Amino acid sequence: MSRRCVVTGKGVLTGNNVSHANNKTRRRFLPNLQDVSSWSETLSAMVRLRVSTNGLKTIEHNGGIDAFLLGTSDVKLTDAAKRIKRRIVKAKAKKAAA
Repeated sequence: MSRRCVVTGKGVLTGNNVSHANNKTRRRFLPNLQDVSSWSETLSAMVRLRVSTNGLKTIEHNGGIDAFLLGTSDVKLTDAAKRIKRRIVKAKAKKAAA
């Protein structure tokens, strides 16, 4: 499992620890990722995501996972988010046809 947010695409950054004596050692800055289950109204099921806390805030601000994914272009989404979006669009079309 990669250390990358499904929503924002945030990943690991690298930098230096700098001591008082100006010694530099490499370090990693890890994103604050959370395993989250978000309710999808269209799918009527929980969708498991690995999201940063900033990504979770973005989802909630947009009105849930369905509204966020449908309102965001595919260019800005990661592959995992695109898969979920395709499932939502397919289920929405199925409900409209019925």
